[in-house]
Amino acid sequence: MKTKLFFTSFVVALAGFLFGFDTVVISGADQQLQTLWGTSDIFHGTFIMSMALWGTVIGAIFASIPCDKIGRKNTLLWIGILYFVSALGSGLADDPYLFSFFRFLGGLGVGASTVAAPTYVSEIAPAKNRGRLVALYQFNIVFGILIAFVSNYLLKDFGSEPWRWMIGIEALPALIYTVAMIGVPKSPRWLLEKKNDLEGAKRIQLELTGTELDESVIEQLKEEQTEKSALFVKKYKFPLMLAFLIAFFNQLSGINAFLYYAPRIFSSAGLGENTALLSSIGIGITNLVFTLLGLYLIDKVGRKVLMYIGSIGYIISLTMVGVAFTLEWQGLMVPIFLFLFIASHAIGQGAVIWVFISEIFPTNLRAQGQSFGSSTHWVLAALITLFMPIAMGSFDNPGIVFFFFGGMMVLQLLFVIFMMPETKGKTLEELQKMITK
Repeated sequence: MKTKLFFTSFVVALAGFLFGFDTVVISGADQQLQTLWGTSDIFHGTFIMSMALWGTVIGAIFASIPCDKIGRKNTLLWIGILYFVSALGSGLADDPYLFSFFRFLGGLGVGASTVAAPTYVSEIAPAKNRGRLVALYQFNIVFGILIAFVSNYLLKDFGSEPWRWMIGIEALPALIYTVAMIGVPKSPRWLLEKKNDLEGAKRIQLELTGTELDESVIEQLKEEQTEKSALFVKKYKFPLMLAFLIAFFNQLSGINAFLYYAPRIFSSAGLGENTALLSSIGIGITNLVFTLLGLYLIDKVGRKVLMYIGSIGYIISLTMVGVAFTLEWQGLMVPIFLFLFIASHAIGQGAVIWVFISEIFPTNLRAQGQSFGSSTHWVLAALITLFMPIAMGSFDNPGIVFFFFGGMMVLQLLFVIFMMPETKGKTLEELQKMITK
């Protein structure tokens, strides 16, 4: 693999680091903010905890517009700026409404990055390395999650209002990312498809991969230019269904709710505040290790095998967390089963989702298709995060929530067995012919 290709993919994938950090950093400030502003559970869930997720929904829904108009690269530059402004504004906010506004801006960046980054990397990557290179985005997400947990722990007693430092520190990596993106070239497929710049596309392709842009790819992209860019038509029913279902099951595992409320869940299991925060760091480390394993395996064993492993791990771990709460097992039992849950997610859905969605749509509709899958993912994430504290507080036995998520993962396993195609080792153009029959 050429160094230039890997470096470019890694820089673009750093949008995932900011995504992971931004998504989870709020968990350390969760209870501090509710105490500071004296808000109710429903207000806290709606405005403080899930406002960024509503921004993420909007960002994911509309990200295909700048991706197609100004390009994948320029969209990613603006995403970096949104993260920077959001981090500074949230850290300096003096009331819950201003705080929510700046968290919303960061959410726009998160949602747009889940469209722009996987789309860009899938378009520059050779078929044999595509899974690994697109999955760098997921690696950076979990690395950002781990650093956010560690940062929260280190800053938990810093200053009179530690939450400001926890959230504001994100401005530093956001600035670094924005500057690094300036040197990234434009996507050759976008240049050819949207700007009809054959020479520019060929030059960048050669520079990044060391190989010429294949003539069959050029011909197919030229054919797509003559087609009307309509995603919601019968021809694309199957890839739309695939994108919807993989995003649906990703969130119906409960993953985002657990990452947001990890300290609160561990406290419910009888752990002290410090132990709960340390257990959260353990989640981050487990997530990182098994994401690396998924990264290594995704182009070797394929996407379906990883989804099989993840689905079975989900079912076992979620059921056992439910049992642990039901039987009131105290101490480390809940964290151990949740670590198994995180490992199952990291090697399965975590490694696969952004790769898979970026592969199943044609170039002229890839950003729109990625936007559809991402927005499905984030609408569900926002709803689940909104209702998680209410659900945890509504049942005498919080294990019921985990049993529900476990049942959803049984349905995911059936989806993988009967519907999900294998996409490893095929060019984007070959996949288009296979999936849009």
